[in-house]
Amino acid sequence: MEFLIHQLVEIRALQIFFKQMNESIKQYIETVKHWKEEIILLRSIVLECELTETLKWKQPCYTFQEKNVVLIGSFKNHCGLLFFKGSHVKDELHILEKPGEHTQEGRIIKLTSIQQIKDLKEGIKNYIQQSIEMEKLGKSTPATKVTDIDYSPELLVAFEENHDFKKAFESLTPGRQRAYHIYFSAAKQSVTRKERIEKYVQQILNGKGINDCTCGLSKRMPTCDGSHKFLSKSQ
Repeated sequence: MEFLIHQLVEIRALQIFFKQMNESIKQYIETVKHWKEEIILLRSIVLECELTETLKWKQPCYTFQEKNVVLIGSFKNHCGLLFFKGSHVKDELHILEKPGEHTQEGRIIKLTSIQQIKDLKEGIKNYIQQSIEMEKLGKSTPATKVTDIDYSPELLVAFEENHDFKKAFESLTPGRQRAYHIYFSAAKQSVTRKERIEKYVQQILNGKGINDCTCGLSKRMPTCDGSHKFLSKSQ
């Protein structure tokens, strides 16, 4: 009898859980292919921290006063919590990882089981509270340092040949400089690196980042959302 009551309580809790969910999040939960139970548990933990829930980048995202705090992600080998300013969180449990080599601020907690999430529940909430406190204090993200960038020889040559180009590049924000550097240096062949640089010379002279809108049609300025691709279709 007690087991039946417990089951009914769990079913009722799930009904409330889904009823309170906005449609975009509900659709995400219903269609997610991997780690559904783990994501549902993670969501319940994050919501205990009184963050605002929305869907960004096709993943559940949680904000404080419209500032991104944490995002729940589903991947093939794990699910995870991505902290937007995780590099500032005091990681006493040593569970925060860099999502990628060139990531500056973001950190992720990779999770692979319900039990692991339960064991880390209080730690996760502590990390979220730390992140919320950063936003309450108005802690801004420090500017990305670009002094440690080892520019490719091709880019240095381009600087020497065109001082206006060098000045324009150095006038870009640190993040835009780094994005160009990553793209240019990712090419294995010198000729390819040179071609990539030449392709973006004018865009850099115009003060635009590699992902900035150049068509003037984007609804997500300054990032280009590809609206220019539909220009001919609408005419």
